[in-house]
Amino acid sequence: QVQLVESGGGSVQAGGSLTLSCAGSGRTFGSYYMGWFRQAPGKEREFVAGMRWSGGRTYYEDFVKGRFTISRDNAKNTVYLQMNGLNPDDTAVYYCALERSGMGYTTALPYDYWGQGTQVTVSS
Repeated sequence: QVQLVESGGGSVQAGGSLTLSCAGSGRTFGSYYMGWFRQAPGKEREFVAGMRWSGGRTYYEDFVKGRFTISRDNAKNTVYLQMNGLNPDDTAVYYCALERSGMGYTTALPYDYWGQGTQVTVSS
């Protein structure tokens, strides 16, 4: 059974940094696509960044380009989201998710597995 467990959320001041981790278990993820999403109160879940578990091109939404970096450690079966230059608009629950086809969708519906989410709060 596939499980994703996020960690690393917390509270920071504007301009600060956090690194989120998503540890996967239950199988090898090969060509699966890993996405990071976030959901703020009263808003829809939105795509933030993604990459294929096996490596290759990364993708970022414009609102995080240059500030966030997605990476992976295959040996640890873990994907990371390094977040720099945080601002209050980044406040949300952050989720990692896996999509089996590896197509790199930027909407939530195609994703097959989700973590439990980790809260990120940025104060001004």
